[in-house]
Amino acid sequence: MVSLLGSRDELLRVIEGAFRADIHVRGNEITVTGSPDESGAVVRLFEELVEVLRNGGELTADAVERSIAMLRMTSDRPAEVLSLDILSSRGRTIRPKTVNQKRYVDAIDQHTVVFGIGPAGTGKTYLAMAKAVRALQEKRVNRIILTRPAVEAGERLGFLPGTLYEKIDPYLRPLYDALHDMVDPDSIPKLMAAGTIEVAPLAYMRGRTLNDAFIILDEAQNSSAEQMKMFLTRLGFNSKIVVTGDVTQVDLPSGTVSGLRVVQEILDGIPDIHFSRLTSADVVRHKLVSEIVDAYGRYDALQEPKQIQHRGKRR
Repeated sequence: MVSLLGSRDELLRVIEGAFRADIHVRGNEITVTGSPDESGAVVRLFEELVEVLRNGGELTADAVERSIAMLRMTSDRPAEVLSLDILSSRGRTIRPKTVNQKRYVDAIDQHTVVFGIGPAGTGKTYLAMAKAVRALQEKRVNRIILTRPAVEAGERLGFLPGTLYEKIDPYLRPLYDALHDMVDPDSIPKLMAAGTIEVAPLAYMRGRTLNDAFIILDEAQNSSAEQMKMFLTRLGFNSKIVVTGDVTQVDLPSGTVSGLRVVQEILDGIPDIHFSRLTSADVVRHKLVSEIVDAYGRYDALQEPKQIQHRGKRR
């Protein structure tokens, strides 16, 4: 009951605040009083939460809130979403936390090329990395290749000292960080030395054919249309590609078209290529991140008509 209701009834208070029903707990018995619809919803929620615990999941206030949202807005069962084990590593299990994240993970299993498009904090790269490590562990691929464009995010970093790899390391650091969460840090240098795991800038992909590999292109919104075509045509036999990015955060020079924006029009409808779109509702960072994403979305929507009108006047 402590796992279900939370320490000091923290989770119970979340549930009580979300429904117009009276919930009474006595020993191991929970009684719900209210309208049939509200009472039924509370019962379904508790059934799903019990199933999550039975499958080895852990309940938090965030998980309970997401479960309530799933029951109200989708036909998906919270227990199926929150109990899907992607990867168990270093004493913890990586699982999807939203319906769209589960659909994204399922799409990676079912398709050869998957695009994960959505705002920051939606787990696009992290979940793809977990699937890549799982595929390597199960010997479905022989290597993991992680790449991203070496594009500065609005700042001029200037000349960087050191060797070639030391110069590009700042661009690739987020990929290393995710990798260290999933693979024993002591084994990473050996895996990289053997070529089992490769982290490289996008420019290094030209001229290669990548067989028996799980390939992830991160920050794909900062690739040009030409770079995107070059990367996708590296696909070899028994390989899988996951492309992740956020089309609202493009750091390319003015006038350069983002390859992630145009590829949606070019490849839409091709079999075995899937576009997974995540939204602010799938953000799994601090709650403010979701609100910030929505606020910027509203601002951009207001600015677009003004920009069109301004271009018309200039013509």
